[in-house]
Amino acid sequence: MSLAGDVAMAAVFLVLVGLLAARMYGEPSELAGQVIVNDGDTITIAGQRIRLWGIDAPELSQTCRGEGGDYACGRRARDALRELVAGRPVSCTWREHDRYGRLLGICRAGDVDLNARLVEEGWVVAFGGYAHEERQAREARRGLWAGEFDRPRDWRETHGGMAEAEHFGPGLMSALLEWLRIF
Repeated sequence: MSLAGDVAMAAVFLVLVGLLAARMYGEPSELAGQVIVNDGDTITIAGQRIRLWGIDAPELSQTCRGEGGDYACGRRARDALRELVAGRPVSCTWREHDRYGRLLGICRAGDVDLNARLVEEGWVVAFGGYAHEERQAREARRGLWAGEFDRPRDWRETHGGMAEAEHFGPGLMSALLEWLRIF
């Protein structure tokens, strides 16, 4: 192939990468309204299921061990999210769907960042974001960190549950969503 052909192929490749990036990392969309709390990290607004980005909650049937013995930590995580919402409208900023078709979003009830607060209170673990908040909860032994528990992903693997999408890890999307969370 000639130099001109190589340049043309490179240009086509860059255009395709740009189109893909624009589709994946385009302008954020917002959805707002009254919510149904499905579990500790998933809500529904206007029929749209939204997975809270950067966190992972125990499954509803998951149990953990605390000072008083075993307890339903998955239900406790769901209840913590319900308490934070407290019937208020919620707004979520999202850019993409996970592999299960849920929107991936950072959600707020008033001025409360639900994703960050759940990690700070210790009822969910950080999963691609919120490492600082998790460290604080762990050091203060809040929520799950007051006892013993299997990380939700590990629990799902041993109990045949749905594994979370892999794209929560470090990368451009994580950096962009973390940046959005700051503002």
